[in-house]
Amino acid sequence: METILFYAFATLAIGSALLLVNLKNIARALFLFFIVLFAMAGLYLFALADFVAITQIMVYVGGVLILMLFAFMLSNKELLKDLQDSSGSFLSMPRWQAVVLAIGFLILMIFGIAEWHQSIPTWIQQAKENNTEIIPTDNNIQQIGLRFMTFYVLPFEVISVFLMMALIGASHLSRKERNK
Repeated sequence: METILFYAFATLAIGSALLLVNLKNIARALFLFFIVLFAMAGLYLFALADFVAITQIMVYVGGVLILMLFAFMLSNKELLKDLQDSSGSFLSMPRWQAVVLAIGFLILMIFGIAEWHQSIPTWIQQAKENNTEIIPTDNNIQQIGLRFMTFYVLPFEVISVFLMMALIGASHLSRKERNK
């Protein structure tokens, strides 16, 4: 079962990323980026990187993506008009098809959760046998903090500068006046 969930997350991430780079509509691309980030967080969970998965959701989905959405909403009203006209788009589908797709995804999630609770996945059993299982008393967050503040200070600061540039760009786009 864990293999099916892994491939579902991987397919969702790769498929959404491929659609993301091929879309010309920025709003739809941002929402696909949202799906890619969540699918990557699911893949991080399979790699036993729970801290990275939670950080992925909190920082990228909760911060960067929301900032990008606000920058988009404040930038140009012409781009928002593209959203209303979805005829001719391959992503536009009738409501019944969207409902069927949503129900299918819900069934897959419920099946995955039920299967997860019935048996321990093999990769966890192997980690227990090899004594490499990460247990709650392990202090991984302290080790990650030490690495961030010693070996990875420069990349951490570069990311903060990029985030600041995104904030400055969003404020510039929101204050941009039209030439008459």
